[in-house]
Amino acid sequence: MSPRDLLRPYAAAFASRFIQMLQYRTAALAGFATQCWWGGIKVMVFAAFYGGSAMAGAAPSMSLAQAITYTWLAQGLLVLLPWLGDPEVAQAVRTGAVAYDRLRPVDAYALWFARSAGWIAARLLPRVALMATFAGGVLPLAGLGEWAWQLPPSVVAGMAFVLSVGLALLLSTAMVMLLNVAVTAALNERGISAVATPVVIVFSGNLLPLALLPDAWQPALLVQPLAGLFDIPARLYFGRLSGWHGLAGLALQCFWIVVLVALGRAAMRRTMRSLQVQGG
Repeated sequence: MSPRDLLRPYAAAFASRFIQMLQYRTAALAGFATQCWWGGIKVMVFAAFYGGSAMAGAAPSMSLAQAITYTWLAQGLLVLLPWLGDPEVAQAVRTGAVAYDRLRPVDAYALWFARSAGWIAARLLPRVALMATFAGGVLPLAGLGEWAWQLPPSVVAGMAFVLSVGLALLLSTAMVMLLNVAVTAALNERGISAVATPVVIVFSGNLLPLALLPDAWQPALLVQPLAGLFDIPARLYFGRLSGWHGLAGLALQCFWIVVLVALGRAAMRRTMRSLQVQGG
């Protein structure tokens, strides 16, 4: 069997889930409106914070324009945050349909990974496009250019950012797979999501850019896996990571993808040995 034939069922799983999720246009628009609202609030908070810092003579590690652009980037990439597992897997666990995946002649982990990646990508691409149009095009036309999404300093920085976001998608999917396995073992996703949400929001840089946290914390914050979702792509976008440091940032994302996929596969193999099928 050729590699193309081997990959065909996983590519079909990704494409079917991607197309299925694109049908929910109203949900995407509602999510976009909500993110614009919260993004506007965070921009105003940053404006007040930087105004106070200027009066106090402090020099933050990010400029106000970078902090505002970071806010719009984070709002556009919000769906990369792995604070809940794939709802299709959770429903399959509740209804017992997970047994069907155990009977398919494919690798169950790769199948769930492809589905989850399609689920995330279908929500990510439209929201990034809408957020870039709003924050990069509409705000300047409305006379709010100082609150707009700024372009990267160079083409190389922009290309590194796009590559890093692609790796962040895989990294997010690997984390979602760990949540999927945990949901399969616990037979319920509510408690797992309640624990994961605050950890993900703080250490990904969604609540506050990691670069604004104390300098002594920066090495530990940068090497932990959640930094690969927002912080590393943003540092590449602003040119704060360039050259060999930029390559090291991309390599760190690849490292965590490999580690988390290995952990996920081992955990799934162990969970499936003692799987209890519910429903009927």
